[in-house]
Amino acid sequence: MNIKTIIMGLIIPFVGTALGSACVFLLKKELSDTIHKALSGFAAGVMVAASIWSLMIPALEQSEGKGRFAFLPAFTGFWIGILFLLILDHVIPHLHENMNKTEGPQSSFTRTTLMVLAVTLHNIPEGMAVGVVFAGLLSGFGEITKGAALALALGIAIQNFPEGAIISMPLYAEGKSRGRSFMLGALSGAVEPVFGALTVIAAGVIAPSMPYLLSFAAGAMLYVVVEELIPEMAAGEHSHVGVLLFSVGFSLMMALDVALG
Repeated sequence: MNIKTIIMGLIIPFVGTALGSACVFLLKKELSDTIHKALSGFAAGVMVAASIWSLMIPALEQSEGKGRFAFLPAFTGFWIGILFLLILDHVIPHLHENMNKTEGPQSSFTRTTLMVLAVTLHNIPEGMAVGVVFAGLLSGFGEITKGAALALALGIAIQNFPEGAIISMPLYAEGKSRGRSFMLGALSGAVEPVFGALTVIAAGVIAPSMPYLLSFAAGAMLYVVVEELIPEMAAGEHSHVGVLLFSVGFSLMMALDVALG
């Protein structure tokens, strides 16, 4: 496995966030509720498809030799991922856009910091997902191909683009400069290559646990989708916009995984 390919795969999702954050230099107004619903729905669709095709299915395929208990590694890893994000959700103070109440423990952080932490929180499982897939590829995990790994990285980058805009535009609307809004939006995605790289570094010792790790990442991503993205895309009027863009994101990620895998 070419080290340049791994580095590229880890950086691609961050580039998506940075490009989305750069919208603050091009747009003059804060994103409308309709656009916000559309972007949240699209991101949710990509994450659900990635969780299924790129993570859960390879995890189940790797455990086929266990007979009737073949589901156990994926089942166990999935629930560990859910509980991991549940814990993070309760120990990291954060504030979602359009919300006035801080989640997690009380803190003296500014509203800006809390909003960046909210996006960073759900970028953690995305970085882990990309890292796990490339770690599996590096370790010779047969169910993961180079094309499938790059498809996941590209899919995460595509859904990170709207996330970058979702964080940078409100910051600019609150009075931050364009440059600072861009920096904070891009910074929220920096956690992805960091967590991805840590996972790849550990590739030599995690190969036997790949079904657990793949499903762990899937569970963590789906927690974010159900806890945050779906409520955002369905709140208020015109929720059909979010549903339609969810379908677009889901089908696009599915197509990428099959075409490149």
